[in-house]
Amino acid sequence: MEEKKLVFMCGFMGCGKTTQGKKLAKELGYYFIDLDDYISNKFDVTITELFKDKGEAEFRKIETESLKECIDENLKALIAVGGGTPCFNKNMDLMLTNGKVIYLEMSAEALYGRLFNEKDDRPLIKGKANEEMFLYIENLLKSREAHYKRAQIITDGVNLDILNLKEQLLNITP
Repeated sequence: MEEKKLVFMCGFMGCGKTTQGKKLAKELGYYFIDLDDYISNKFDVTITELFKDKGEAEFRKIETESLKECIDENLKALIAVGGGTPCFNKNMDLMLTNGKVIYLEMSAEALYGRLFNEKDDRPLIKGKANEEMFLYIENLLKSREAHYKRAQIITDGVNLDILNLKEQLLNITP
């Protein structure tokens, strides 16, 4: 039986998990899964709608169940998880136990710059005024960083070098 090889990419919303995850998955020859897309397809609604309809607590349960399904159903995959995924229901433990975890690290300022034009598509920052949005990003990032920093690889999300990241990943002993 083929060995299970999973890589999880985590970080704050807007840090590039999907974009960079697709590139790295292609480099590794792995299947790519965006956990938010997986959940959206499973429930046939957007993450924003699901979050609004079910509330955060129920959404986080759905997210954990979906993460477990992705782990169980895939042998070689790179899974880009939602920004909050590592912070709830011992999901970071689950990811560290089942594969290698990469954290795309970025400052609150860089994230604000990336998220500014996307805020209507993001349930946690939708409708926030500019300064309120920046403070929210800064505070939420501070509260999530302890979870993110448990990753085996912490890399600069702004100046990411996919080939260098691939090398780092391949040099981690299981």
